[in-house]
Amino acid sequence: MYDKILIPTDGTEGTRGAVEHAIDLATVYDAALHTIYVIEASGPTGSSVPGTLDALEETGKNAIDEVIQQAEAASVRTIEGLVAQGTPHQVILDYVDENDIDSIVMGTHGRTGLDRYFLGSVTENVVRVSDAPVLTVPMPTESADGSS
Repeated sequence: MYDKILIPTDGTEGTRGAVEHAIDLATVYDAALHTIYVIEASGPTGSSVPGTLDALEETGKNAIDEVIQQAEAASVRTIEGLVAQGTPHQVILDYVDENDIDSIVMGTHGRTGLDRYFLGSVTENVVRVSDAPVLTVPMPTESADGSS
C-alpha cells in the first residue's frame, strides 16, 4: 500500500509521536522512509545575521539524523533525509511530488482560534493541498504543571 513515507520534522520533542508512527508504518509496509527539515525562508535566515543559516542547517541535520537513527534501530530498510529551505508546506508538497511519496505523517499542534489564524499551520496547508494521504498525529500538550 505504501512504498514511500515522508515524515517532516522540526526536531522538537513534540514530533516524537509522529516520527514513531512514520517508522511503524515504514516497518509494517516495508516502505522507504523519507524525512525532511525545512528552514523557513521568510524567517530570520540569510545574511542579515552571520552564522544564522549555518546554525539552522546544523539544527536541521541533527533533527534528520535523529529520525534516521530511530529508523535504523527499527530496521527500516531505506532511509533518506533532506534539509531544505523555503516555505515549509510548499517545500514538503514539492518533495512529495518529486519523490512519488505515497503517504505523509505529520505532527499537529492542535491550535485553534486566533493562534491558528495568526500562526498558520504547515500541517493544515499540507492536508488541504496534498494528493497523498496525510496522517496527522497530535503533539502532546503540556498541562499547567508542565507535564505532558
